[in-house]
Amino acid sequence: MPETKSKFLIPAIGAAVIVTGSIAAYMYLKGPFGDSSGALASAKIVPSTAFIATYVSTDPQAWAKLQQFGTPEAQKIVAKGLDSLNKDLLTESNISYEKDLKPWVGGVMIAVLPSTPANPTPNTGTATLQANILMVVGIKDKLAALNFAKKLKQEKGVTTKEIDYKGEKITETTGKGKPSYSAVLNNTYVVLAPSRQSVENSIDTYKGQPSFASKEGANSVFANKVDVKNTVAQIYVPDYGGMVQQLIATNSQTAIPPQTLKQLKQVKSMVADIGIDDAGVRMKAIANLDPQLSKFQYQNTSAKVVANFPADTLALINGQGISSWWSAVVEQSKDYPEFKQLIEQARGQLKAVNFDLDKDIFGWMNGEFGFAAIPSNQGILAQLGVGGAFVFDTSDRKTAESTFLKLDNLAKSQKINVAQRNIGGKDVTEWQIPQQGALLAHGWLDQDTVFLALGGPIGEAIAQPKTQSLDNSDNFKAVTSSLQKPNGGFLYLDMDKTVSLASRYAVQGQAIPPEAAAILSSIRGLGVTATSLDKSTSQLEMLLALKPKTAK
Repeated sequence: MPETKSKFLIPAIGAAVIVTGSIAAYMYLKGPFGDSSGALASAKIVPSTAFIATYVSTDPQAWAKLQQFGTPEAQKIVAKGLDSLNKDLLTESNISYEKDLKPWVGGVMIAVLPSTPANPTPNTGTATLQANILMVVGIKDKLAALNFAKKLKQEKGVTTKEIDYKGEKITETTGKGKPSYSAVLNNTYVVLAPSRQSVENSIDTYKGQPSFASKEGANSVFANKVDVKNTVAQIYVPDYGGMVQQLIATNSQTAIPPQTLKQLKQVKSMVADIGIDDAGVRMKAIANLDPQLSKFQYQNTSAKVVANFPADTLALINGQGISSWWSAVVEQSKDYPEFKQLIEQARGQLKAVNFDLDKDIFGWMNGEFGFAAIPSNQGILAQLGVGGAFVFDTSDRKTAESTFLKLDNLAKSQKINVAQRNIGGKDVTEWQIPQQGALLAHGWLDQDTVFLALGGPIGEAIAQPKTQSLDNSDNFKAVTSSLQKPNGGFLYLDMDKTVSLASRYAVQGQAIPPEAAAILSSIRGLGVTATSLDKSTSQLEMLLALKPKTAK
């Protein structure tokens, strides 16, 4: 979106951009204000042509939770940013967030409407398409809003003109950039946009034309109750495929094949809620799927495989049934010639070295699995600082053993020393590099569980654990224990360990900036999980786990 369009809210009553831009920072430092105007009520003023809408609540009880997190350094950075934002606003328009906006602003809905042709570009002489943004701001104090409007009209360098449209007044406000347009509807909402037509369309909607709340698919997204405590923002997409096509139309340089568009239509609609609870910032999303197009369902997993990884694991992905996932991929590739060709090429390349892609690689991976990145400064990993591990449960040990035997024979043909070791009572095969240690290790942890480790030290940590397991670590519990169960597996990230590794690779002059490092140090980690409720419904949950607030 062009810079002039992104700033349209400052010279108009649209100075409410500060509400959405700095709302989290304000709540974090000074406490919440106002109450929610209601997402559904706001959606009734948004034209039905909108393809996505986001509602930001100013409910005080919901935002109050945010103040319980953060290190002193992070608090200072947020305070500095908020202070700078307020000063910029005062410099440009003499508007005080505390005095002028806080008293009257309620909930805020931001909707994206279909693209309209922009002016031709100097280089090409052709018009591009630009997305239209419409904002609906709830008024919780009519007198305070009126006083703010009067003050805005008196600002130097700001000119206003009133336009009558079907009995409603549209205010055209011109400051330092292009004009913006706003209207007050029933003394309850302010609608704002950089396009006059968008405001006119909103007025038409207010007077009875179809709204975002009444369009096909909207009933299901507004009816879906996403179980998130202290909701602060909601995202509504009634027609997911239509939204993707509109976004593509906005960017003329993006071309998506028809087959890919068909794939995207697996998702019919989506709703997401973001809330703040005792663990941090949580998002839950529910997607309604077309069961005729969707070939894959998440299989619930017990997550027992997590116990095979050490507590200092910095990242983990686990789930269930890779073989089922692969079968779904192969089935869907029939509709995508280019993708099918890639699969056939992979099959041919592996067949050349005596591997059957479907049987030897994916066929036996029918149980739970886990992939992890694990820190290590030993042996061959001394310079890298990290290694990897794969753990698979399988009911087809015979095929798995055959696959690993083929891998070992391939390594031997490349003059790699393949040797056997006993580690913690388990037979482990290593690919050894002279004077550096093992490059790779694999072995069976029990009758049905096999591991493959990248780096000898990681193989030793898996085969003979000497520390606490990941599932019993405090950080893993803090990040994942509150995620929905049952589920199809976790994505887990330990932020402290990840930042430490990233800092190790940062070259001089490109290190993580102190401000970013301070914010990251307030985050415990990231946890994500997904599950298929049924053939037509999938749910995603993500938690940004935050550290409790510490004293200054």
